[in-house]
Parts: sequence; C-alpha cells; structure tokens
Amino acid sequence: MWLWFCAKYQAIWALLPLNARRYLTHVVSYPRSLNRKEEATMPQVISPDAARRKDIRTKRKLMAILRAIHEAGRPLGGTRIASELQAGGIELSQRTVRHYLSQADEEGLTVNRGRRGRELTAKGEEELRTSLAVDKVGFIASKVDGLSYRMTFRLPKATGKVILNVSTFDADKFERAVAEIRKVFAAGFGMGRYLTLAGPGAMLGEFRVPDDQVAVGTVCSVSLNGVLLKSGIAVTARFGGLLEISGGQPYRFVQIINYDGSTIDPLEIFIRGHMTAVRDACRTNHGFIGASFREVPAEALDDVRQLCAKIHKLGLGAPMIIGRPGQPLLDVAVHEGRVGMIVAGGLNPVAAVEESGIPTRNAALGTLMDWDELFEFTEIGKDPEKLLRTAETPEKRKSRGKASEDLLEGVPG
Repeated sequence: MWLWFCAKYQAIWALLPLNARRYLTHVVSYPRSLNRKEEATMPQVISPDAARRKDIRTKRKLMAILRAIHEAGRPLGGTRIASELQAGGIELSQRTVRHYLSQADEEGLTVNRGRRGRELTAKGEEELRTSLAVDKVGFIASKVDGLSYRMTFRLPKATGKVILNVSTFDADKFERAVAEIRKVFAAGFGMGRYLTLAGPGAMLGEFRVPDDQVAVGTVCSVSLNGVLLKSGIAVTARFGGLLEISGGQPYRFVQIINYDGSTIDPLEIFIRGHMTAVRDACRTNHGFIGASFREVPAEALDDVRQLCAKIHKLGLGAPMIIGRPGQPLLDVAVHEGRVGMIVAGGLNPVAAVEESGIPTRNAALGTLMDWDELFEFTEIGKDPEKLLRTAETPEKRKSRGKASEDLLEGVPG
C-alpha cells in the first residue's frame, strides 16, 4: 500500500507544472510562521527606492552632525552635539550620535580628539560643503537674511560688524592683484570704498587665510540690507545678475540667477565661468559687471534715499539706481507697492583680478568683520605690503570713526 502511494505521488508530482512544484517546495520549506531565529536568517529584500530613501535620511542626519561641529568652531562631544541638534529641531539620542560619529571617523570626515570631542577634517569640510545639493536650493536667500540680521553696524556711530566677501589668491601675485582691485574701486564698480587685506595664516573675521595665499575682504552688497533692516526697512533680495554697462551707466541685465533657486552666489558663478568684463567697463565704460536686484517697500522710499545718501558719503556703498514705486527698472518688473534698486556686486574687484589671469577662490557672504578694521582703497597705492601686515593704526580708526559720527549726525538709526 505504501509503495503504491509513493508511486502515485511521484506520478502526480511529475505531471505538475514547474512553477507549481516550485511554489509547493517554497511553502513546505518556509512556513509562514517563523520564529525570531529563523526570521533573522531569512534574506531581506529592499527595493532600490526604499534603499535610496534610507540612504538620504542617514546622510541628512550625518550632515546635521557635521554642521553642528562646523558651526561650533571647536571639537564637540556626542552629548553637546545631541543638545545642539535638539535645539535645531532634530531629535537624535546620544547613542545614535555616537554611532554616526564612529561612521564619520571611519570615512575620514572627523577626527577623535579624546575628551574634547570630534573635530572636522578637511575632507569633512568639503563633504559638508558639497553634499546633498538638492537640500541647499535657496540656501543663498536664507544666508542673505541671516547675515543681514547678524550684522551689527549702526549708522549713528558708524561702528559694528559688516558683511565681507572673502577672496584668496597666490601671495606672489599680490602686487598685480591689488593694482587691478584699485582700478575697479576707482571706477566706482565696487561696493563702497573700503576693504581689508590679510596675509598667509592670518584671520579675516572667522576666515583663516591658507598658507602661501593672500586674502582680500570686500564689503558685500548685502551689507546694505543690514543697514536698512536695522533702520526698520525690510529688503527683498530677488536675484543676482550680469549687468551690462554702456557709457559708464547701467544699461540692462543680460543674465540673472534667482537667490531662492541657487546653492551658490550668482556672482561666484559668473566669475568662475569667465563671463564678466569688469576690466573693460573700467577702461572703456562698456562691459559686464556683477550686480544684484533688491526691492523695498514704496512707503519707505524717502527714508531709503536718505539712508543711502549717508552711507554713500561714509564709503560703505549705495545702490547704483533706485527706481520708482511699482515701475520696472531696466526692464525688470517690480511688484506693486515696492521699489526696485540695483546694487553693484562686492566681488567685482576680484572679478577683474580673475580676468587678468590670476586664479582666485571666492566666498561671497564669507564672514562678518568690524568696520574699523577696513581701510580706504586709495591707501593701497601708498604701501600695500604695510596694509597687508597691519592695516590701519588705532589712531586712524578712531579719527575715522569720529568723522563718520559727525557726518551722520541726526540720521535715524
């Protein structure tokens, strides 16, 4: 009987389709109810999309940890990092943070300094700067607003911190570079009349100058936003563009990049792409310079004109053109109830250096620095090496501050 059953079973099995036999084998071999040990040994199949989403979430958490260390400017431990992240709305336990820090150590993004905590490596700084670009769209717009708020410069006293662009180039090109910079300021295509210089290893605000490099700090056009904001006037930064100069005057925008759609400052892009012609604008009154387009409330137009006239006399810089309420400015439409204005880019002097064949590295909105640490561009021609080492003496800074205070007497803060 048993032999007959086995023979019958084999005959039936042979008649079954291959897919059916595979299914029956799977059901018999892998029952639906598995214990934990068996579940642990079962292979887990993850779809490519799910794996990608998981990887991005992990990457964002790691970048948040690296950003916390970077912003602290010193080594941090897991407890402090978890606290900083929690303050920023990111809930990660200390244990989870330590796990990510171990991963960062293995990848060479951080280095363990013992009880002091972790510190970012050069690779970590680069990863933080370049990773997850899609998350940084609009980063420039938020940075403009953030630095405008952090700027402490006050008009009545003409003291406090202003926003600087930081650019570096080889130290052996110093004399050629400062000659080009001086020409742009003299032609009026820079932001204001003041700048600063720093040698290898020196600090320029929060920026350390690399070895064998020289840094120049130029006033960023966003400093105008900060001055107006401190006076109660909100400024909307719409875009940066390539402005055509004809007859020494602004003619039209030929390229524009919206701040809320970019991860990098527009003028940095134009300089890297060799799209500017600042030297031509200085020599022939026709060329292409970097500029930005801002809007202010129409109700504040009179106050804006008054403040801009004062900061122009001070040398901080002012708009090239201020439009009329609700009217287009150089063919750029302006929102109803607002006034457009065009401001020269603070990196224009460095764009001329790049055009002259000297490679530069630029960081728009690079740092904040005391206004008293800057000097007028006309002093470059006297002894640039001396300015590079010491900048102005305290006596000159004090006298300039007193003159600025006299100039701005009666101006609303």
